[in-house]
Amino acid sequence: MPPALALQEIGGCTLVDNAGNDGDSFRVRTPEDGEHVARLYYVDCPETTVGTPADAARVRDQTAWFGLPSHAETVAFGRQAAARTRALLPEPFTIHTSFAAAGGRGRDGRIYAFVVTADGRDLAEILVKEGLARVFGVRRETPAGVHRDEAVERLRDLELAAALERRGAWSRSDPERLVALRAEERAAALQLQGVRAEVRAASAPVEPPDLNTASLEELMLLPGIGAVRAQAIIDKRPYRQFDDLLQVDGIGRVTLEMLREQARLK
Repeated sequence: MPPALALQEIGGCTLVDNAGNDGDSFRVRTPEDGEHVARLYYVDCPETTVGTPADAARVRDQTAWFGLPSHAETVAFGRQAAARTRALLPEPFTIHTSFAAAGGRGRDGRIYAFVVTADGRDLAEILVKEGLARVFGVRRETPAGVHRDEAVERLRDLELAAALERRGAWSRSDPERLVALRAEERAAALQLQGVRAEVRAASAPVEPPDLNTASLEELMLLPGIGAVRAQAIIDKRPYRQFDDLLQVDGIGRVTLEMLREQARLK
């Protein structure tokens, strides 16, 4: 995979009030080149709506992750995260971005960014510390030059601390429910894999789907790809090479190698 483009530091940014803003994705106005929708690296806040099947699938996953009593509570914490981000960015702040596309269903798309508040704190780190985000998503070297593996381990430690101290969404977490819900998510994923394997076997020989043109349903027949990941793949098209898929939320090396074997790129 080609090395990531260098981050650019852009100071004097301001938050733009927009109905689509949430905890980890929000509209930003920069001093020189107008508005962008910034998507935070490394973290995922609970959703604030369930307007699409992909939103609903992600809320289900987030409910299981935090072990929450209901999906409605997950969305309520998503709205709390959105309000917290708004409260943390009342003054001009700094973003670090290479303008890498972060997909999204909005008209303008999104760019991945690190966001530093006016008092010098990393926004993603604050949200994890306060139990309003989980460690999940696209990673890269930080503006301070910290390798992405070390950066994610630090955030995971902060997430564990937030859970132990029952902050934010963790305040409503039920450990037994968390174990049961995560087991259900794994079981559902295995069932889907079985369905895909059966369909692939019955349909062979069929030309592998092209990741740049396949429908949501066709992508969901691939190993390790559910509704959320299928939509994320669609959002980040086009791809020039398979390694570009590592920029898709939830796709790591294991899933990538399976896709190499069962999909294609034109």
